[in-house]
Order: sequence, then C-alpha cells, then structure tokens
Amino acid sequence: MNLFADFDLRIKAALETLDIVKEKRAELDFGRITIEPPRDQSHGDVATNAAMVLAKPLGTNPRALADLIAEAMRSDADVSEVSVAGPGFINIRLSTGYWQRVLAVMISDGTDYGRSTIGGAKKVNVEFVSANPTGPMHVGHCRGAVVGDALANLMGFAGYDVTKEYYINDAGGQIDKLAKSVFLRYREALGETIGEWPEDSYGGDYLVPVGQELAKEYGTRLHNMPQEDWLPIVKNRAIDAMMALIREDLAALNVHHDVFFSERTLHADGAQKIRTAINDLTFKGHVYRGALPPPKGQLPEEWEDREQTLFRSTEVGDDIDRPLIKSDGSYTYFAADVAYFKDKFDRGFEEMIYVLGADHGGYVKRLEAVARAVSEGRSKLTVLLCQLVSLLRDGEPVKMSKRSGNFVTLREVVDEVGSDSVRFMMLYRKNSEPLDFDFAKVTEQSKDNPVFYVQYAHARCMSVFRQAREAFPDLDIDSLNLADSVAGITDPNELQLVAKLSEYPRIIEAAAQAQEPHRVVFYLYDLASAFHGHWAKGNQNVDLRFINDKNRESSIARLGLVHAVASVLKSGLAIAGTDAPVEMR
Repeated sequence: MNLFADFDLRIKAALETLDIVKEKRAELDFGRITIEPPRDQSHGDVATNAAMVLAKPLGTNPRALADLIAEAMRSDADVSEVSVAGPGFINIRLSTGYWQRVLAVMISDGTDYGRSTIGGAKKVNVEFVSANPTGPMHVGHCRGAVVGDALANLMGFAGYDVTKEYYINDAGGQIDKLAKSVFLRYREALGETIGEWPEDSYGGDYLVPVGQELAKEYGTRLHNMPQEDWLPIVKNRAIDAMMALIREDLAALNVHHDVFFSERTLHADGAQKIRTAINDLTFKGHVYRGALPPPKGQLPEEWEDREQTLFRSTEVGDDIDRPLIKSDGSYTYFAADVAYFKDKFDRGFEEMIYVLGADHGGYVKRLEAVARAVSEGRSKLTVLLCQLVSLLRDGEPVKMSKRSGNFVTLREVVDEVGSDSVRFMMLYRKNSEPLDFDFAKVTEQSKDNPVFYVQYAHARCMSVFRQAREAFPDLDIDSLNLADSVAGITDPNELQLVAKLSEYPRIIEAAAQAQEPHRVVFYLYDLASAFHGHWAKGNQNVDLRFINDKNRESSIARLGLVHAVASVLKSGLAIAGTDAPVEMR
C-alpha cells in the first residue's frame, strides 16, 4: 500500500468535484501535482502543491483554490485536519484509524511491503563491474559493483525484469600481455630466473599459482613451443584463472551476476556478430567511408589520417563520427561495443544500464548514439558513472597492496571490515559524488557509522520479541496475527513511526525511477534514527516501552509495530545487499 499514491487519487477525485475544475478539465495537467510528506512533520502527514500548479490555468488565486480543495478533502473520513499554508500549499493530517489500517497492511505484507509494479516487467539489463580479467578486483571496481548490484535489486523490487550482466573483456592486447606475464611465471616455476620484470607486464603475485599449475601440467613442453602455439593455451588458462579469482572476489562482496558475456564471442566465426552489427547500421544509413579530421589535443589510439569505415554517430547525438573498421580492414574496439549493444537488443532488453567508472565519461555520448541507431529509439541506454573512492585509515591514505603490485584489492577491504560495511558505505553517497572510505569509522559502534546504526536497529527489533517471550512465556507469539492488534497503536510517537514506515513504498518507486539506490540507504538511516529515538523515550517513560509485562494487550499491539519496522529494515538491507542481524554484540 502506497499511502501517497492513495492520496494522489483522493485529491484528484476531490478536484474533479469542483465546478471551477469541471469547466476547464480538458485544459488541466494533473501530472504536475505532487503528493509528499511535509518538510516539517508538525504541519501534517501529507502535503500537496495541487493549488499552486492549477491556479494559473484555472485563472484563479492559488490560495483561493487551495481553500476549495481543502474544503473538499475535509469530507474524507480518513482525514482529521486540513490546513492551507503560505501561498497555497495544502497540508493534510490523517486519522488514527487510517494509520492503523496502514500498519495492518505493513504487518501482513512483511518484507514485501513496498514492493511495486511500476516496472511493468520491463526487461532491463544492468551491466556492471566488467573489469578486464587481468587480475584481482581492486577498490576502484568495488563501488561500481555495489551500485550496479543494489540498483538491480532495487529495480527488481520495483517490478522490473532485471538481468545482472558482466562483460568479459577477454579480447585484445591486454589479454596477450596477461598471457605473456603468466608465461613468465610459468618459466619461474620451472626454476628459471627471469631477472628484471618487463615494464609492460602484470607483475602481481596473483599470477604465481597460474604459472605453477601450468608447470605442473605441462612440464617443459610449453617452453619448447613457438609463441604462436603456447600463447592460445596460456591465454585460455589465464582468463579462466582470472575470472575464477574475480568471481570469488565478487562473491565475497555478495555480488552475483546472472550472465557473464565474453567479448571473444563477438570475434568468433570471423567476427560474424561484429560484421552483422555493422551491416545493420549500414542498412539503416549510419555507415560511410571517409576520413576524420585530427581531434584537438591528444590523438586517440584508434585515429587514422586516412579513409576508414565510419559510424555517422554525429547524426544520433555524438560529438564526432566514430571509426568501425580501420584502413587495414581490422575492427576497432568501438565496433565490438556496437555488436555488444545489438546482442543485448536482440535479446529483448528494453533498457540497458551501464555502470562505469568516472574515467569512462567520454564513452557516454557514443554509447547513447549506438543505442539510438541500433534500436531506432526503441531501447533506452543509461550510463551511470561512479566517482572515485579514497581509502583512509584515521584520515590518512591507505598504502598500496603488496599482493597486487600496484593497487588495493577489493578482497583486502572486504576481509578487514566485512561485506556489509563495504556495501552500505559504497551506497552512502550518490554514485556521481566522490567517496571517502575510512576503515576506522566503518568499524565504530556508533550513530556515526551508518551500517552499524541501521543493523543495530534491526537487531533491537529482534530483541523486543525475545523480551516478549520472557515477559509472557505462555504466549505463542509465532502464531499471533499481529495485524489484528493495531487498534492498540494510538500514541502520537508510535503513529509518527508508522508515518516514517509509510514513506518506504514512495522511496522505492522514486529511487527505482531515478536509478539512485543510495536513496534507500539514506531512508534506512532515517528510519533507524526514528526507531532508536522511540526506544530512548521508552527508557524514560515506561508507558512507551514496547514490552510492558503489566500490559499484555499493549505489548502485543507494539509487537506489530516492531514487526513492521523490522520488515522494512530487512527489506531495505536486502536491496543494499547487506545482512539484517538478529543480534549484535
């Protein structure tokens, strides 16, 4: 039950009864009307700008129109008070009975409360991480992994049909470099001294086990082969080993993809998928032969001062046209991007979301241009850029990893502070803003550590049920229908907590539509704060305690409220990909 959607319908129904609206109904746009919580909770439970946005087209004063709407809303049995503020804002206070019915729905729905159908089962592909399979995940991949995974969870909860995808960049020069680096480790495993490690190689210790396994399996046979023979063998083994390492790192972060898509499949059978994609663009009039002028500044890697096969991307929103086939007949990296998008489109996805690092900002317009050209506007492409994460310890930068050679690994961070802390904090800033991750702060047991504060709220909820079993040992709590006892929730402080819970469905829908999963964790922190605040009031006033061994009925009613709080916390934490602990020590 979405309270705000409910009152959106009620307020619009009230508008339809007004003579001034009936006369000009065809000219009015109700879509600009918002129904939301007031900024100041003391003003009421629901606020609307209806009079502000409709006064001008109706040719009337906003305040006068607000008075008419307010009068119409006063006849609603679930409304206890309506007031008009400022130039025409309408604030509505809801009846206790309405809040009790909302609470009953929350209790009955449990962790499904807030689940939405706004997605309409629309097929969405969320592609995230997609790190080159050349080593373990580093902390730079961590934020994109969490944002992409949480966004997919959120959109799934909001009714979209979501697929989580990882694009394996297993073609190109970086894979050849990886294989040659593994071959050096293989030679080391045979007892050879390599000497100075080549600058253009991957020198991390994570390749040592791969070389040792090759030595164990092949002995000296690979060493005696020419490069064209050993390279494909070592390349396949290296990719498999690195992807196994990456999957383990992601699993430690509670990230699991539905699809791992190999770039090599685009180049298989004579690059048939790439050729098909280019032919498709050619048929649609987006491909031509020509030469590009040299761009200002540093020349891009694939720029050539000669005639090439080009994508006319400037006609579909890009800054410059993009090369597809070089003058020597080889395909560009961008040609594979075109084929990859077409593959997604052919799989029936109506929206593709790419979660990329901030250093990929230059890719946005070209990818959007591909989407417009390939799908002819039938599929939407969105790129979310994740800004950098700075690792700190008591405010000081964290040193590099020895194992990786030149970066801090994701696994090191997860092993030190835990997956829950990493995930929650990676979401505790909007993805487009830089993030400081301080190891000391995320392990504090205080309000200043958001993940602890939220998880502690859920653990406290569970402790209330344990207290109830101790206070009423003869009561079979598990068999109670707590929704039947909501009439016992009447205290204004308790109703404020119900009001905070009622915002959850609205938060879910807004966050999913905006593709901003950080909104969910912000809300969870606010809900935890409200719950902890009410707990503190119970410490001061025994009448407000959740469990009162001298009042069985009120205790059962409050168990329903606590159940609702716990359910929303657990639901939101699941979207964030974190645990909802039953106790914390």
